[in-house]
Amino acid sequence: TNDTGFLSYKDHLPVTEIVITDTDRPNSEAAYKVGPLLCRGDRTFWNSASFNTETSYLHFPTFHGELSADVSFFFKTTASSGVFLENLGIQDFIRIELHSPSEVVFSFDVGNGPSEVIVQSRNALNDNQWHYVKAERNVKEASLQIDQLPQRSHSAPPDGHIRLQLNSQLFVGGTASRQKGFLGCIRSLQLNGMALDLEERAKITPGVEPGCPGHCSSYGNLCHNGGKCREKYSGFSCDCTFSAYGGPFCKKGKHISAYFWTGTSVTYNFQEYYTLAKNSSSHASSFYADMTLTREAITFAFRTTRTPSLLLYVSSFYKEYLSVILTRNGDLQIRYKLDSHHDPDVFSISFKNMADGQLQHVKINREEEMLFVEVNQNERMKFILSSGTEFNAIKSLTLGKILENSDVDEETMKANSQGFIGCLSSVQFNHIAPLKSALHHSSSAPVIVKGRFTESNCGTLTGADSTSSETTHSFADHSGPIDEGKPLANAIRSDSAIIGGVIAVVIFILLCITAIAIRIYKKKGIYSKNETKGSENEDSAESALKSELSMQNTANENQKEYFF
Repeated sequence: TNDTGFLSYKDHLPVTEIVITDTDRPNSEAAYKVGPLLCRGDRTFWNSASFNTETSYLHFPTFHGELSADVSFFFKTTASSGVFLENLGIQDFIRIELHSPSEVVFSFDVGNGPSEVIVQSRNALNDNQWHYVKAERNVKEASLQIDQLPQRSHSAPPDGHIRLQLNSQLFVGGTASRQKGFLGCIRSLQLNGMALDLEERAKITPGVEPGCPGHCSSYGNLCHNGGKCREKYSGFSCDCTFSAYGGPFCKKGKHISAYFWTGTSVTYNFQEYYTLAKNSSSHASSFYADMTLTREAITFAFRTTRTPSLLLYVSSFYKEYLSVILTRNGDLQIRYKLDSHHDPDVFSISFKNMADGQLQHVKINREEEMLFVEVNQNERMKFILSSGTEFNAIKSLTLGKILENSDVDEETMKANSQGFIGCLSSVQFNHIAPLKSALHHSSSAPVIVKGRFTESNCGTLTGADSTSSETTHSFADHSGPIDEGKPLANAIRSDSAIIGGVIAVVIFILLCITAIAIRIYKKKGIYSKNETKGSENEDSAESALKSELSMQNTANENQKEYFF
């Protein structure tokens, strides 16, 4: 059912046609693939050196190519310019340099004045990929070729000087004329068919390293969470493009969140799909076996109020799958089907309703038949799978709604009926970060987005807590996308207005009470004085009567003023 082999002779390559016979029978089928190529070469071909500073160079004895000279080598760099090699004479010279990111210049002088041959490339040559250079000069002409670009040539004058007379040392990766040296790698340098041993000379030369392994061979393991080590001349950097994390070593958590609407689907394809016959068996598609998993590490966070919902789905070319869903009552359910002939293993986590609009964190780790689940940093739960230990030929990961025809169980189908409506954040499947790929690298990553899909801060704790009322409303009616910055600012402004209003009312009430108290106190003092004057004049009946009338009038006035 499966036949593999290696084509180990160069004469057998390239493969241009494959013919498979005896297939025109019932239940007979075939599928094939070729690759990958594993390239090996001899020591001379890979003899190389790394130039780490613009002032570093290797020097060799004078190049003798009076009447005929040919130079060939490979280079790779990210620098925009630099001199590959140079040899000087009293007046004569020969030089090959990267003049700009897309231009190589071969210049020389044999006594007739400087001459140049220039090759320009449409694509940048400082892309850190290997490029081939071949320069030739004889008594008739000079030529230059870069990679597979058309060769450029320059004819020699018919009656000029023809001998190239050099007397200085040959400088490789640098220059004696104080021009800008070369930053990068040079390998397989040959002069008139003789290879120069760059590695041996580099071992005793400061600023130059033998070989081109760079720093990633020693320090590449410092790039975590799927980050890729990228060479630099004075070190290395971690490319976190396809990791859910950021920072210098792809270890800093970077909450990349997105809001999913009705029918939204984000699918990350793990490998290319090869078209097979309609009823192909798993044996015929056995070349997908290189994507067989015995363990998965999955992390994500979500917020929703809708049930049932499909949170995550991983499919296989062999009709195996993993689905993570929310059931109708808000339970988290993990469904593993690692054997296409058996029902899926189902594991439910039902300690709370997880469709409450709050941010929920989920970690799922599988190691063969052992499954570990952690929700919201609670105690890790352990389950055991019975359907198998190998997730064979994984095909794709889907967030939101499954749009392709899929052979899944009834509960997963119900959850997929509306897909997922809400917020997904920090999704990571092993070293794959599908949300990050879809939002920031959709043109280069193998990801397909269908439907409405909006980046948001809904996966942050501040976004979840400070805007809970607003986002809950959005989850309920889905009338518009969640604004990434305004809800929090509006909430702060609203709270400040309420607090300011309460303080103003309290101060107003206190001022009113104080004014009333002072006025009552003054009127009581007037009443006491009038009462004293009346007691001193009580001997006179007329005075007493007047005093009594006066007191009554004063009391009446006090009463009126008090009530006023």
